[in-house]
Amino acid sequence: MSLGLLQRFLLIAGVFALASCGGREKPQSPRYNDNMTSQYARQCLANLKSKSVRFTGLPSKSFEGGCRMIDTIKLMDFGTPTTNLGAMTCPLASSFTDWARYGVAPAAKHYLGSEVVKIETMGTFNCRAVNGSRSGKLSEHAFANAVDVSAFVLRDGRRVSVLNGWRGSSEERAFLRRLHQSACKRFGTVLGPDYNAAHANHFHFDMARSMANGTSYCR
Repeated sequence: MSLGLLQRFLLIAGVFALASCGGREKPQSPRYNDNMTSQYARQCLANLKSKSVRFTGLPSKSFEGGCRMIDTIKLMDFGTPTTNLGAMTCPLASSFTDWARYGVAPAAKHYLGSEVVKIETMGTFNCRAVNGSRSGKLSEHAFANAVDVSAFVLRDGRRVSVLNGWRGSSEERAFLRRLHQSACKRFGTVLGPDYNAAHANHFHFDMARSMANGTSYCR
């Protein structure tokens, strides 16, 4: 075989090998972090910067069982201190900061007459299946594409938790339900205490549903 023919053969073989590898890795349902082309990533990150959000980029990682953190960031400062925030896809981070600024802040002043000085979460990335089981469909937490919010601390010292406030005072109930409604406008999937017992103590937000069919799932 001549050198030219050999080079052409190796090039074609390499293309097929890459295509085959990509096919095995592609998940069945699309997610934001699977569509983070360099242009899309730059656009999302530029949008965060324009909103004066401080963040740092994180290295992409893949784990056994299909869990992965691809094109993720860590929020550093967006105006409201928030606990336990780890790796997040950029679209999730963008929606979360908008929700905190334009959903949580005004609702606290309107319903509770105070300012939220801290949001408490149960974290973001967690390599596990849905509902914490060891097998089955992977949770969006397994792709750093979800965040669980559990409570809000007010400047006047009060702490409003999802667990106690969802059926607490009339002001707490109104506040938390307003936050739930506001989240439904920004996230792909929103689950709260009325969904099932597993969500009695937190709101679950993720971005998956909006990419799958263009509509949100809000319960």
